This record gives sequence, structure tokens and C-alpha cells, in this order.
Amino acid sequence: MTSQQRPPDFDLDQMTAAQNLRLEDLVDRASLKEVIRSFINLFGISIRVYSADGELLADAVEQQAICRYINELPNGRSACGATVNGVKRVRPADDSSSLHPCFTGANYEVVPITYDGRMVGKLILGPFLPAELREVPGSLLTTVPELDRGKVKELLPKMPRAKAETVTNIAEHMRSVLDLILFSGHKALLTSQMHLASVRESYRELQDKNARLQEAFDKLKELDRLKSNFIATVSHELRTPLTSIIGYSEMLGEGIAGPLQPEQSEFVRTIREKGEQLLGLIMSLLDLSKLESGTLTLLRSEVSIRSVLDDVVSLLRPVAHKKGVQLALAADDALPPLRGDANRLRQAFLNIGENAVKFTPADGLIRLEASLVRDDDGGDDGSFGFALLAPARTMIQVRISDTGIGIPEHEREKVFTPFYQVDSSSTREYGGTGLGLAIVKRLIEAHDGKIRIEGNKPAGTVFVVTLPVLPPAS
Repeated sequence: MTSQQRPPDFDLDQMTAAQNLRLEDLVDRASLKEVIRSFINLFGISIRVYSADGELLADAVEQQAICRYINELPNGRSACGATVNGVKRVRPADDSSSLHPCFTGANYEVVPITYDGRMVGKLILGPFLPAELREVPGSLLTTVPELDRGKVKELLPKMPRAKAETVTNIAEHMRSVLDLILFSGHKALLTSQMHLASVRESYRELQDKNARLQEAFDKLKELDRLKSNFIATVSHELRTPLTSIIGYSEMLGEGIAGPLQPEQSEFVRTIREKGEQLLGLIMSLLDLSKLESGTLTLLRSEVSIRSVLDDVVSLLRPVAHKKGVQLALAADDALPPLRGDANRLRQAFLNIGENAVKFTPADGLIRLEASLVRDDDGGDDGSFGFALLAPARTMIQVRISDTGIGIPEHEREKVFTPFYQVDSSSTREYGGTGLGLAIVKRLIEAHDGKIRIEGNKPAGTVFVVTLPVLPPAS
């Protein structure tokens, strides 16, 4: 990713620099306490770790017996408090430790914690007695005069002793350990920040892609609307003159304008047939446009599916007889009625039947069957939880099967797409516009029904249409 592609908050130099890092951001306090606890177990000297702001991050402290005794005395308690506060305020140089004496004769070593050349905190080691101290210091007796000297002589030697170089070595070793901890913490912090920056960048890219997709979708939606309007307008404007052409060709064919020669009659008949074919295409375009825009009006009434299928078979029989295809209808007269538009249902089943006749060879069979079924999927609306509780609906299932060339399984959903042809080559054997099944699907769905395609081994296709029956009067 180039610098031009990075978001404003993605600054790699700023992320890798240590100028803004704090000790508390780089160390785990529980782990740090375990580390310094191991030091006090080894050397017996108390250790405290403070941030650059003076916040105590971890400590491993053993209160010495002499300190406990001094804190029991009023003067001793105030003197100890002043000493501890003084030690806390010490700010050592970045490259050297600072020794702070206590009135008890003990010392505190204040060690800077540096990272990348900058002080990020400090260590306080102590109190500990210098190795050379053998007597009770006068400062202790002066500061707390009410002390029991005998008890002081007994308790003071129990405080840890260390040579100056020993304390320096302990401090350097502790700094080395902390340096490794800080490096690991910085590495983990940097990795986390890089990951967060990467996630933010991915999220920003996803938002940009979503915005572009939404913009493209809105454009396509607008183009689709314009296309539908264009088709509806053009189809409407074409229908009027085409109706006149068909009307005049019929009058010519009937001899109203005078007798015609046989060859002229053939020409006029061809004009009328092609005109009616073109009018059918225009009407299909108008229906599709209305269905897509939701402006198609259904004249709903009580419909007998047996009557609709009887009409479909009657209309198909002349064409099927001419091609040598047999038609069979099996539907119970006692099937309950539907509520729908009889003309539109007839149009849908007739379209399926015409396709079956078109793609079924001579001596083939087309069978139309209607029966009652139970729809147990709750309407297939995606509400799975409610579907378990919803009662099964009674549906009428119409199956139109043929023994034709069939539809490949991978093409069965695509054939309901407008203008789609399974064989779209210029040399295809069967004609058609690819609008029929698209209109059928939308008409069936407008009646709250469903349509699907099944295989019909060894040959042929089965269209399965399910429609809800009219509920009984309450």
C-alpha cells in the first residue's frame, strides 16, 4: 500500500517511534511484579517500579524490622514519611543512578528506566545498609531521640547490606531485564497497532466498495426503470398501427376490397399471421413491463382450476394434433376453488403448454394433472422459527409434464429470466423471445403461488405449479 493509499491516521513513522510510548503501555503489571519478586528473593532488597508520571506500576517490598519499630514512634513515623516522599520525588539523570540517604543510615538507589534514549520510568531499590556501616548512625538517634538504643542495635543489623558495586550490578541487571520486556512489549504494541490500522483500512476499503456498489445498483435500477418505461411506451405506440395492419389484412383476405388472386391471398395471409405474431410479442412486453412495475391489475374472483385447465387443453389441442402430440388431463372435479384472475392463470398455463408442444416431438405425450397437496414449509418465507408452529396449508398442485427434449438442470432457474434462451445460437432450431416463462413466473407469484422445474427421466420436463386454495368462509 503506497503512501497515497493510506488513510490519514495511518502514520507508520509515528507508530514505530518511541517518543510517545509510556512504560505502563509496554509492560504487563502482573508479569513485571513476578520479575521483581524474583529479584527480592535473590538479593533481599525491596524494589519499586514507577512510571515517568510517578505512578507505582509494581513493587516487591519487605518491611524491615527496624522500619516497623521506627514507624511505631510519632517522630519516627513522620521522619519515615518525609524520607519516602523525598525518594519518590528524585528524578535521576537519563544515564546514571542517584543515591538517596535515609536518616537510619540506610540508602535508596534510584535508577532511571530508559527506552530508545528516553526515560520512561524509574526503579527504587532499598532501603539497604552500606556494607561499611557498623555503628548506629547519629542521624537516627537525633531524628528519633525516643528510640530504645538496645533494640535499635538488635534490629538494625537485620536490614540487608550491600556494597555500592553490588547494588549497581543489581540495578544494571534489572535494567537489562526491563529492556527486554520493553522491547517485547513495544513489538507486541506495534503489531497490535499495525493490525488495527490494517483492519481500519480494510473497513474503509469495504465502505468505499459498498458505496460504489450502491451507486452502481442505483444506476442499474434507474436504467431498468427507464428500460421498462421505454418498452411500455414503444409497445403501446406499436400496438395501434399494428392492429390496423392486421385489420386491413383481414379485410383484404375476406375480399372486401375486391377478389384476390391465389398468390395475393397467400401474401395477405402471411402478413396477417406475422402481424398477429408481432402483436403477441408486443402484448408480452407490455405484460412483463406491468408485472415488473407492479401496475398489472388482477381481476380476482373464485376460480375453478379444472375449468382453467379444460380451456388450456381446448386451445392447445389443434396445434398438438397438427404436430402429432397427445394431450391428457387428469383433474378431480371436486378440487376446491382458488381466488385469482382466471384469464391470467389461463395465460400462464397456456404458455407452459405451448412450450411443451413446441419442444415435444411427434408421438410424444403432454400430461396435465391437478391435485391437492399439503404445503409444510410455512410458505418458504425464511421465517424458520414460525414455520415450525404454522399449520400446513392446503395447496393445489398442477403438474405439466412432457416427453420433449427437456431442460438441463443447470438451466432450470435461468429460463425464468426475461429474454433468456437455453439455445441462444443464431442457428437454434426453436424460435421464441424468452419472455413466456418470465411472465409465467411473475403471474404465478402474483397469485401467491410458486413454480419450479423437475426432470422427467428418461426425457422431458415437468413444470410444477402450486397455488393456495380459497380459504373456507368463516
